[in-house]
Amino acid sequence: MIRKIKIILEMIKFEHTLFALPFAYFGAVLGGAIINGSLPTLSQWVWITLAMVGARSAAMSLNRVIDAQIDKMNPRTEERAIPAGLISKLEVIVFIIASFALLFVSAFQLNMLAVYLLPVAVFFLVIYSYTKRFTWLCHVILGVTIAIAPLGGWVGATGTLTVEALLLFVAVAMWTAGFDVIYATQDLDYDKEHKVFSIPSRFGLARSLKIAKAFHVLSFLAFLSLYFFSPLGWLYLVGVIIAGLIMIYEHSIISANDMSRLNVAFFTMNGVLSIQMFVFAIGDVLLL
Repeated sequence: MIRKIKIILEMIKFEHTLFALPFAYFGAVLGGAIINGSLPTLSQWVWITLAMVGARSAAMSLNRVIDAQIDKMNPRTEERAIPAGLISKLEVIVFIIASFALLFVSAFQLNMLAVYLLPVAVFFLVIYSYTKRFTWLCHVILGVTIAIAPLGGWVGATGTLTVEALLLFVAVAMWTAGFDVIYATQDLDYDKEHKVFSIPSRFGLARSLKIAKAFHVLSFLAFLSLYFFSPLGWLYLVGVIIAGLIMIYEHSIISANDMSRLNVAFFTMNGVLSIQMFVFAIGDVLLL
C-alpha cells in the first residue's frame, strides 16, 4: 500500500501543492487580519492545510484518471503511472474518494460558509479535467480552480467573502492561467493533431506566449489593486514589485525561438513567486 501511495503522489506531483498552498495561507492571513484583527488560530491553520491537500490531491488524481487515454497516446506523458500500468484506475479512484473526504471533513471543521461553498469548489475541481475537450479557455478554468485556494483560506479563517478576497482570487487565477499556457506549449503539435483544445493549439506558439504575458499583466494589476483596497502597506507593495519582476524574468527566458528553459520558467519561478508573495504579505500583516 505504501508503494502504491508513493506512486500516486509522484503521479500527481504532490510537491507542486507548493504553488497554491502559500496563496491559501495568504488568504487566511489577510482575511484574519482584516476581518478578525488577528492571525488564524492553530486549528484553522491545520484544517485549511488539510483542505488544500485534499482538494489538490483529488483534482490531480481525477485528472490523471480522466486523461489516461490522452496521456497514453502522448509521447510526453505515456510513462505516467496509469498508462504505464504502474497503478490501476480503481486504486486511484479509491485515493480520490479519500481525498474528497479529507476536503469535506476539513470544511466542516472550519465554518458553515466553507461547507456551503463546497459544491462550487468540487464542480471546478472536477470540470477542469474535461474542459480541454471542448474549449481553449481550459487554462482560465484551471486558473479559477487554483484561485479557489486563497478564497478557501479566506473563508476558512473568517467565514466571509469581501472585495479583497475577490481581488486575490483574480490575481491568482490570471497568474495560474498564464503559466499554464506556457506549460501547454509543450503539447502544441500533439494537441493540434488530436484536436485537444488549448490556447497553443488554437493560436500557435508566438501568440500564445503573448496571451500568457497578458494574463500575467492582469495578475500583476490585481495584486497591485489589493494594495489600494486593503490595509496592506509598503512591505506588501515590495512583494508585488518583486512578483512583477519574476513574471518579467519568466517571460524573458523563453521565446517562440527558444523554449529550452521552460521548466525553469514554469516550476522554479512560479514556486518562488508564490512563496515570496506569502512571506511579504504575512510580514506586512505583522506590521499592521
